[in-house]
Amino acid sequence: MSVTVRVPAKVNVQLAVGAARPDGFHDLANVFLAVGLHDDVTATAADELTLTCEGPGADQVPLDRTNLAARAAIALGERYGIEPRVHLHIDKDIPVAGGMAGGSADAAGALVACDALWGTGATRDELLDICAELGSDVPFSLVGGAALGTGRGEKLQLLDVGGEFRWVFAAADGGLSTPAVYGEFDRLAQGRAIPEPEASPALLDALRSGDATALAATLTNDLEPAALSLFPALKDTLDAGTAAGALAGLVSGSGPTTAFLCADEESAQAVAAALAASGTCRSVRVTTSPAPGATVVQR
Repeated sequence: MSVTVRVPAKVNVQLAVGAARPDGFHDLANVFLAVGLHDDVTATAADELTLTCEGPGADQVPLDRTNLAARAAIALGERYGIEPRVHLHIDKDIPVAGGMAGGSADAAGALVACDALWGTGATRDELLDICAELGSDVPFSLVGGAALGTGRGEKLQLLDVGGEFRWVFAAADGGLSTPAVYGEFDRLAQGRAIPEPEASPALLDALRSGDATALAATLTNDLEPAALSLFPALKDTLDAGTAAGALAGLVSGSGPTTAFLCADEESAQAVAAALAASGTCRSVRVTTSPAPGATVVQR
């Protein structure tokens, strides 16, 4: 028996970051948008917990119990008294260490796949509780679409999206550690007041209306200066994409993937071609948003 679940990547169309909390996390106003790049996670009954992975960047994915997908299976098993005897296979298409929540997506995929495989009957709220324990981005990987994440990003309020947005994503030749980027954010923020993070009303209106031009004018990422400080070459990628006609470009989450919002499919293809020819990135993908969250595609 096996179950395959498809899970989306995400882009943060707004990432407002507050000051460091005593627990080391930061309060966020994090507007997530799921995009049409996916990983597939397959759970198959086995004698013990094992993992395999294939696809771009698979050699960078840990295949032991530190992997978030393995931790998701263990957490679900512990909650329902089930020994996690399962083989998890991850078919990667979301950039690894790219700021697009690939590891979090795999955790949500493993959780939904194991829930279906084992017939636990967990409610959506119970699954979301486990997601929040696993990581700040995991709950959104489960729900998909668009949502405002508060707290450290795990408290979700679903948002309406009034249309389809066109995106180009440029994967960098290298990775960035999320903790390192937050550490650099803290270093750069020393000596100045950090406002409480709040969602932009103009950005939420742009999502509701499906207006790409209005959304482009409101895209922000408070982690972008830190990501650029650690990975200065990303500025060349951002400049190349905007020069090619993107409405706006920004670092996706903690980076180093860069995201470009385009007016239409023709513009997106032109931006992608220019980025591919620029020599400033490793690979380029064109896709749309929003996309559904973790979805069983085969059982």
